[in-house]
Amino acid sequence: MIIAVDFDGTIVDHEYPEIGKTKLYAFETLKQLQKQGYQLIMWTYRAGEYEKKAVEFCKENGLEFYAVNKNYPEEVFDKTISRKIYADIYIDDRNIGGFLGWSKIWEIINENSEETFVQKEKEKKMKKRGFLGFFKK
Repeated sequence: MIIAVDFDGTIVDHEYPEIGKTKLYAFETLKQLQKQGYQLIMWTYRAGEYEKKAVEFCKENGLEFYAVNKNYPEEVFDKTISRKIYADIYIDDRNIGGFLGWSKIWEIINENSEETFVQKEKEKKMKKRGFLGFFKK
């Protein structure tokens, strides 16, 4: 599955052309998604030196994207066709409702994962036994 991820306002606070402060859990979430097999593409307004700085910032934080502003690394941008990136999921601060936060994004993407299912089953059992309220406080 392919995930296109915006940079400014999504991975970092929006301070363009500078690089803003890293969003809470941004790199942790993205690196874990890569480990799960998701293919990440940086999808950003940045170009030229500003794009390079964003890519380098991500590398310094342990994250390398499959491609940047294109669908695959070898792609040569053809100005006669649309530049829109294909992805199964787009993560951007400019969507309706704004940026959800990395914890919520993690929850949405992984809501049907086996790990989440196991955790929900454990919570059901604990609730049935009267323990859940104690642990959730």
